Amino acid sequence: MTPTKWWHYVLLAIFVGGLSVIALVAIAAAIIYPSLPSLDALTNYQPKLPLRVYSEDGYLIGEFGEERRAFINIDQVPQNLKDAVLAIEDRRFYQHNGIDTTGILRAIKNNVSGRSHEGASTITMQVAKNFFTVPNGKRTLITKINEALLAIKIEHSLSKDKILELYINQIYLGQRAYGFAAASQVYYGKTLDKLNLAETALLAGLPKAPSNYNPFTNPKRSMGRQQEVLHDMFRFGFLKEDDYQAALKQPLRFKITKQSRDLSADYVAESVRDTLYAQYQDEIYSSGLNVYTTILKANQEAANAAVREGVLDYDLRHGYRGPEKVLDIASLPVPEYSTKNKKNALDIALDDFEVFNGFIPAIITSVSPKSIQAHTKSGEDIVITDKGLSFVDKMLHDKDPSKRLLNEGAVIRVIKSEDAWRVVQLPQVESALIALDPENGAIRALVGGFDFNQSKFNHVTQAWRQPGSSFKPFIYSAALEKGYTPATIVEDAPLNFSAAETGNKDWSPQNYENSFEGPITLRKALAHSVNTVAIRVLKNIGPDYAQSYITRFGFEAKKHPAYLTMALGAGSATPWQMASAYAVFANGGYRVKPNLISKIVDQHGKVISRTVFDHASNGAPRVIDSRNAFIMNSMMQSVIRNGTAAKALKLGRSDIAGKTGTTNDHIDAWFAGYSPKQVAIAWVGFDTPKPLGRGETGAAAALPIWIKYMATALKGSPEMAMRMPDGVVAMNIDPTTGTRDDSGVTEYFYHENPPPLVEADLPPLLDGSQNPDELGGNSPLTNQPQQVLQPDIALPARPVPTSPSPPPSSGHSDAQSNAARLLNTH
Repeated sequence: MTPTKWWHYVLLAIFVGGLSVIALVAIAAAIIYPSLPSLDALTNYQPKLPLRVYSEDGYLIGEFGEERRAFINIDQVPQNLKDAVLAIEDRRFYQHNGIDTTGILRAIKNNVSGRSHEGASTITMQVAKNFFTVPNGKRTLITKINEALLAIKIEHSLSKDKILELYINQIYLGQRAYGFAAASQVYYGKTLDKLNLAETALLAGLPKAPSNYNPFTNPKRSMGRQQEVLHDMFRFGFLKEDDYQAALKQPLRFKITKQSRDLSADYVAESVRDTLYAQYQDEIYSSGLNVYTTILKANQEAANAAVREGVLDYDLRHGYRGPEKVLDIASLPVPEYSTKNKKNALDIALDDFEVFNGFIPAIITSVSPKSIQAHTKSGEDIVITDKGLSFVDKMLHDKDPSKRLLNEGAVIRVIKSEDAWRVVQLPQVESALIALDPENGAIRALVGGFDFNQSKFNHVTQAWRQPGSSFKPFIYSAALEKGYTPATIVEDAPLNFSAAETGNKDWSPQNYENSFEGPITLRKALAHSVNTVAIRVLKNIGPDYAQSYITRFGFEAKKHPAYLTMALGAGSATPWQMASAYAVFANGGYRVKPNLISKIVDQHGKVISRTVFDHASNGAPRVIDSRNAFIMNSMMQSVIRNGTAAKALKLGRSDIAGKTGTTNDHIDAWFAGYSPKQVAIAWVGFDTPKPLGRGETGAAAALPIWIKYMATALKGSPEMAMRMPDGVVAMNIDPTTGTRDDSGVTEYFYHENPPPLVEADLPPLLDGSQNPDELGGNSPLTNQPQQVLQPDIALPARPVPTSPSPPPSSGHSDAQSNAARLLNTH
């Protein structure tokens, strides 16, 4: 029988053509299928998980890796996420065998009719593409056939749930995030199980085009795509109408910043990364290791705030320098100068300015003596008035018009505080803070500078600076072992050294206020930071002895030459070292090793490394007599009760102690202090040493930072008085003469060294008979400490500092120059 009508020939041609296509596909499949890649990458799935750094209490500090990933088992994936993905990507996923022929026909029909533009790729085919196709490679017909055949092979080898699990963990969703668990943290800062339906639907819409639907860069498009997902969930029976309508009204709360972290501690994260890189090299970036530090979230946030406010307060005291740049708004390259395009032009101009530590760049659009209108980098149009202008008020009202630099087009910095905007400026000064537990050395907070992105130089571990008078307690501690007591009377009187004696030039060390009190007790001398007394004490106990003694606290002898200038902190130390050293006083005489890493856990949750902490009185070596620690603690409490750190009384605690430190010309400002449960060191200075300015002492610049931090760190912590150890006696003395007086004040003594019954002659003053070598010569170091007294401290590795902040110079490599210039410390 032969065809008799023309359309019979058409049908026959279609039939034969279809058979030919099927035959060709079958032949291609027969040839290609055996050569398909092994599915080991799927059956033994090992995602490239980044290195993650956490606080001790489980908050993400940072992650390092080319890809942001977080694996989640299919049974832990919320049902609404599964439903959203299936509704928008592959609603017949559980019915087809990897290739959805029904979906293919539907897509052809809709695309030809113009009803919609659909793809026919199934979830299984996308898994095949994600695992076995070169990213951004050319997509040919052979490539698509390969993916289709791979999809069939995958379906024969893996369960549907396993395939869906692979898809949910492997798919790219923008912002370097792979998988929905990682994307949830990136966009919302929370885990998948904490998302509402509206937030989940937005994520489910990202796979189609992550860049186009990125809510950070294209919020309107992302919302449109989210609504499309919700509509498909309702349309195909995944949602009831009430739930659908409710989801459309649910709020979307994105992360304030695009950074994938819960806690800002960049200097901590970098120290951890550097430490692990030294051991594992590039493997760490895909290892999936989770490092838990000793940092506590509340402490770190308090340290961040304290340093930021301390730097801001310093700038407020020294005035506004002016705008960072002045732009000609009218000439910004955007056509049609309408209001909308004007904002676009401002946004483009602000791309050149980064946000540092919350200091947001903004361009002034209008200014008057009482208000500033500005457009911020975050896209807001703001008005600044009243107290928000206090920093720039003088400039706004300057009688000289040429000095009124805040005009339209000026680039300024703003922050929002208590629901009001205020003008600030990027600081030039730097600051650092480290806090640790003196019982075991666990570091609870570390801020290495004002902003890590502005300067990666870690001032806690890398900045070798003169400690100034904050070093005096170590000299006084050494003196206690030589028979001195808090009641010892020492002459506070002028000192003069000739150029011949110093080997440089005349040196007349002064007290901070250029006044002298005559004979005073050692306790009062420390409380008021009297320089001449510290020098006389060091002279009498011997600089060589003191240099040997300070190594008990972890200081390096070579960094503190054995000259009399050591009494005024002319050597060099880092805040890290100072924290470790002050912990010896806080814990009763033990040297604990500072530790930043608590444990390391692999991607499967197995602990592969755990730090064993040496505790005071349980593993940590005793380096000074407990009696010495007790008496020094008492003396440093006087620094707060009636000395240079009296501001700290606002904390309302009797168990805190410490010492201010200011170097010559106000170049470095310190406060080193502690309670029995927390040691904290605050430092302020410039990277390239230069004066901080008149009045910028340790008490003015550094102490407020310490107080602000300790107010949080010690909140809710009961006061703890240090127990008086055996061998210490309390006796009443006359504070003027240092002799026993039953009606006088209470003082503490070693039992073998009680106060005299009668006033004794003072030791001779330093006049001109001292050995010049002790002032700055080149005598060899003698009487070095035993190695047992200076166990190694593993400092975090020191990365090479990057521009614009070079490593701060210590400014004291030449001891003779120090003796000449160290005239005035406090």
